[in-house]
Parts: sequence; C-alpha cells; structure tokens
Amino acid sequence: MSALFTPFQLKDVQLRNRIAVPPMCQYSALDGHTTEWHSVHYASIARGGAALVIVEATGVSPEGRITPSCTGLWSDTQTEGMARIAAAIRAAGAVPGIQIGHAGRKASANRPWEGDDHIPETDPRSWQPIAPSPLAFGGGLPRVPREMTLADIERVQADFVAAARRARDAGFQWLELHFAHGYLAQSFFSAHSNQRTDAYGGSAENRGRFLVETVEAVRAVWPERLPLTARFGVIEYDGRDEETLTESIAQVDRMRRAGLDLVNVSVNFVIPDGQVPWREPAFLAPVAARVKREAGLPVASGWCMDGAYTAEHVIASGQLDLVMIGRAHLANPHYPRELAHALKVERPDWTLPAPYAHWLQRYGGPGAASAQ
Repeated sequence: MSALFTPFQLKDVQLRNRIAVPPMCQYSALDGHTTEWHSVHYASIARGGAALVIVEATGVSPEGRITPSCTGLWSDTQTEGMARIAAAIRAAGAVPGIQIGHAGRKASANRPWEGDDHIPETDPRSWQPIAPSPLAFGGGLPRVPREMTLADIERVQADFVAAARRARDAGFQWLELHFAHGYLAQSFFSAHSNQRTDAYGGSAENRGRFLVETVEAVRAVWPERLPLTARFGVIEYDGRDEETLTESIAQVDRMRRAGLDLVNVSVNFVIPDGQVPWREPAFLAPVAARVKREAGLPVASGWCMDGAYTAEHVIASGQLDLVMIGRAHLANPHYPRELAHALKVERPDWTLPAPYAHWLQRYGGPGAASAQ
C-alpha cells in the first residue's frame, strides 16, 4: 500500500490522497479579477488526480498584490470568478483551496518575465509598498516601504477577514494564509525586516503578534469545520538557523492555539542572499518533521520533491502529512498518475476523465496500465 495514496482527514475535509498543488502565481488577472486563463488552468490541474488544489496568492487589498496582474479578493465583484474556479476544482474531485496574503515591501513589482523587480515610482502602475519597518528588501526590489502605523495594521487585518469571508462565500473549503516568503506577515516576524519598538516589534512573541491576531480574526469568520492553514517560513538559511527555527516553532504553537489547523512549512526569503540547499531533495522535510513534533500540528511542505520515491518516503516516514508539488503539475497536469504508476498503485481512488482514459487505455501512454 502506498502511503502517498492514502486519504487524509482535516476537520470535515477529506483528501483522497496526500498530493496537493500549492499556490503558483499566474500573473494573468485584470484588476484583481480572474480571467479565462485561470478557469482553464485550475480545472485542468484539478482533473489530474491531486487531492487539493490551492489557488494562487490572492491579494487582500490592491496594495497587497505582488504585481498589478495578481488576483485579488478585496471586492465582491471578484467573488464570482473565484466561485467558478472553486466549483470547477470540486467538480473534478479535488478540494478547492485558496491562499490569501499581502505582499508588503515586495509589492508593486513587475511580473517575473518582465523583470521581477520593483516598478519605477514614476510608472502609473506603481503604488507605495508598506511594511513593519522602512527597510528595503534589496536586490531587484530596492524600494523603501512606508512604515505601517497601528491604524494600517488594523486595516490590513480587516482586509484579511473580508477576503476570508469572500473565499468562504465563493465555495473554497481550504484557506491558506500567506505568512511566508518575505511578504508582509513574514517580514513582521523576521528580525531582519522588523525593527519596531512597539507591541509589534522586539521579542519574537511581539514580532509574531500580527500573525497571531490575524489567525484569530480570520478564524472568527472562517467555518470551524473547514481547515485554516498558513504557509509559514521557519528557516532563512542565513547562518542563524537554529535560533530562527526555535523561534518559528514557538510561533507555530501560538498560531495553533489561535486556531490554525495545519502549517505549510517553507523558507523565509526575507533576505536576498540566503544559502538555500536547493540541490537536496525534500530538504525541508526534516525541518517540517521537527515543527510537527514540537508544535503539535499537521504539516505540509514542498520544494524539491524529487519524484515518486521521495514523495512516498516523506509521507511514509511521517515527516509530512501532505506533499506540495507545483512545477511538475505545470509540466503535466496528470502528474499524480505518473506517481501512481511508479509506485505500482494499480487502482487509485480516482480516475482519468473518460475522454482521456479511453485513448490511454486503447493506445497506451504514461500510466496507461493503471488507467481505469
């Protein structure tokens, strides 16, 4: 029996296996609204066999977008398009999830294939980034953000709550808060980017206050029966990893007590020159296992899930509860069938769509032996 293809239950949501598609920005929205690209993209991936499909990082406010082409949920007019996507994912047999967040000092950037850098202030598409402290990220993102006031903090937390309500109303069953990758929440928690002297700065507990309060506020409107999760960077690979990881685990525990149900373990990416061990398969799995053990929450993670046997191992060994597999799904939306074939799972609990299965059964193809 393959551990990767066993069900996973969290709250009232059951996933048919342990394979999840993480948020991957498509940079194809118009004024925060989804387009036909999103509808086709998410429906296609959801048909491929993954148990959970999480819609890309979606801004809780216009200023919270990474680029002008990112999706948003700050307006009721954006809910209809998201509802169609959630319905398409659910109709394909996967659980529809969405990630909401605020880009902080990394906001107001060009799309990756157009520079992946800050849009010049003179460009009419640009806007003023905000952050806990007026410190630039650096590299291609040199713009100094405006330091947030207490009123700004309250406003952004209210934006998270409003976006969570819209996600709920759109029919999503899994909510992920983007607390990673150097965006706003992560920059509050990191000592690299937070030099505040008020209640939101200083000690690790104070630096994590914005995150805990946001979890509590969102939990109050997100249905208790549905999973509330967060993608959270727990390590920076900056030479002080043990200290950062210890602080992060304590922060995860505080968020658990505030209502968090699962943490998607990632890298901080608060500084531009962290020494991330990209060549090591599943390099975050042992880190996530420690978070799971010491903070008492189920964990997911991605990054370098190098093939079927790596994914199987991290689940079978108990290091992870879910594997987040992104780019392989872009190359092949039916990637789970390749995994099933490699692991000799002959009758998975999901099937290819009939128009696909007919041709693969009759004429062969990757994973055809297990096509139903």
